[in-house]
Amino acid sequence: MNLAQFPRRRYTEGQTPLEFLPRLTKELGGPNIWIKRDDMLALAGGGNKTRKLEFLVADALSQGADTLVTCGAVQSNHCRLTLAAACKEGMACHLVLEERVPGSYNAKASGNNFLFELMGVAGITVVPGGSNVMEAMEKVAVDIRGQGGKPYIIPGGGSNAVGTMGYVACAEEIIAQAFDKGLDIDYVVCTSGSGGTHAGLAIGFWGNNTGIPVVGINISRPNETQLPVICKDAKATAQRLGLDFPEEIVECVEGYVGPGYSLATPEMVEAVTLMARTEAILLDPVYTGKSFAGLIGLIRQGRFKKDENIVFVHTGGSPALYHYKDYFAE
Repeated sequence: MNLAQFPRRRYTEGQTPLEFLPRLTKELGGPNIWIKRDDMLALAGGGNKTRKLEFLVADALSQGADTLVTCGAVQSNHCRLTLAAACKEGMACHLVLEERVPGSYNAKASGNNFLFELMGVAGITVVPGGSNVMEAMEKVAVDIRGQGGKPYIIPGGGSNAVGTMGYVACAEEIIAQAFDKGLDIDYVVCTSGSGGTHAGLAIGFWGNNTGIPVVGINISRPNETQLPVICKDAKATAQRLGLDFPEEIVECVEGYVGPGYSLATPEMVEAVTLMARTEAILLDPVYTGKSFAGLIGLIRQGRFKKDENIVFVHTGGSPALYHYKDYFAE
């Protein structure tokens, strides 16, 4: 796959680490757990959206945009990173925040809300959960155009055929690292949310003929609605690459969302605490905490053999961890 044909900004020097986690592996009794440290990507605390924004912002700049408009939940990592990219490029950024949990928005909250203000967000629009956020972003864009600006709308999570290219590139990075380490990967496990990370990895490993399955752990929806999200994004992105993606290889695992998006589960608390106390790596409660809880669940169910090599893709999000500290009160 020739990704060099697409415009791209580079926000991270070199590759993010691919690390073996010996103490965690021992604690769980195998398989061998490796972690792709995309929490160490650049831009204001890092996280997976940085890879997507490399392609999205390049596309925005090629169209002459001077303002980024995007959306997310009230503690959105994607919004934090989109704003950070805008700062890096000298652009303005407007955010549409969806109160998926009623009453959860607090302009003075810590975590990502604090960082929105610190980095000088141009405007925040808060809408109720279940709102048509694309429509809300279009209204913001109309106002910006009325003031002489040139907005570029980025969908939630940066998950479209442009942004998803970032995780096609990530899959190729992991393949190269595994070759250098002599690591034969049996499975890749990732968060499955807005879809771009899961879809991009699936395309990247399939398109490079590795035969490595990608298992996505749902953090917001059941399979009934999550699978179509991933398949739609994967097919659109693959088409951009001139490929016909086979939907049947997409795997989503449900059962770890709990009472709802961003709401705590005992499994998430265990996963975040275990990772911190064995490997000193911070997960977040909304995304990686629940997806790693899913990986632990699959291990305990016997999904993987003791000697298999599993790569967990750490998609970041730790700046939001501090907002949810009450989840971890003993």
